Amino acid sequence: MNGLFQTEFAGKRPYAEWVKALGGRQLPKPKRVFDSSKVTDHHAIIPTGIPPKGLTDAEHNVFDLIARRFIAAFYPDCKFSITTVLGMVDEVEFKASGKEILDLGWRAVTAPTSPEEDDVKSPEATTAGRQAGKSPSASGKSGEALLPAFVKGESGPHAPTLTEKQTTPPKHYTEASLLRAMETAGKLVDDDTLRAALKENGIGRPSSRAGIIETLFKRHYIRRKKKNLEATETGIALIDTIHEKLLTSAELTGIWEKKLRDIEHGKYDAAQFIDELKVQITNIVYDVLADNSNRKIIQQEADS
Repeated sequence: MNGLFQTEFAGKRPYAEWVKALGGRQLPKPKRVFDSSKVTDHHAIIPTGIPPKGLTDAEHNVFDLIARRFIAAFYPDCKFSITTVLGMVDEVEFKASGKEILDLGWRAVTAPTSPEEDDVKSPEATTAGRQAGKSPSASGKSGEALLPAFVKGESGPHAPTLTEKQTTPPKHYTEASLLRAMETAGKLVDDDTLRAALKENGIGRPSSRAGIIETLFKRHYIRRKKKNLEATETGIALIDTIHEKLLTSAELTGIWEKKLRDIEHGKYDAAQFIDELKVQITNIVYDVLADNSNRKIIQQEADS
């Protein structure tokens, strides 16, 4: 904290006031932030305490994000109220609900960097927006509208609109969203026990997930198209060729993670786990050898 207090950029100390506000009292360590039982490969990336010098613009942005998150971890909760409005327009009842910040708490430190983080506004901002005749915008994360304080019984002019839209296919993964999907792969599994196992571990480890994606690139199973990731013909053909659908699902990882967790807690025998794997792999190999469909996967060359 002292190092952050002394950090200067362009003659200014951007973190001094936030650190100063924490002085003179014991820093809280909430369980949701400080939990040694959840630490695997390494703890969170945090400032070292040495004020940085000579950073590029990109390095400065990364350091600023880490520093703000670190300081915010010691700030109090953000307090907000949920507003629910029951109204009537042209004899049609409607209901609207949204959030309104009462105390910024940690949000005073972490300036919004994405729509997901900016899902609530202060009373001053939302009230000013309403007085200017602007409609509250939808929040990114909760799907709730951002509403200012309402007084029961108030009324005003309103011009209802009806918008006709069409559904769109799911968005392609980006590398960032694919990493998040691997971390939360349990959402794809129906079995409660397996979903719980994946919730704790996901697919891969935090240190190995980026390497898994890189392997998909090297084997030409996926390719980049601008920021998006798309499956190549080779990747699609590979999935279509595999008859054992368990191999292409997140459930297999869930099953293995569940058994490995049971082994860790002494509820399952490691030798039995290995024997079961041998049987499973043997059956899969025999099924492939017995397949007379003569299907082939054409290796795709890398894009130029």
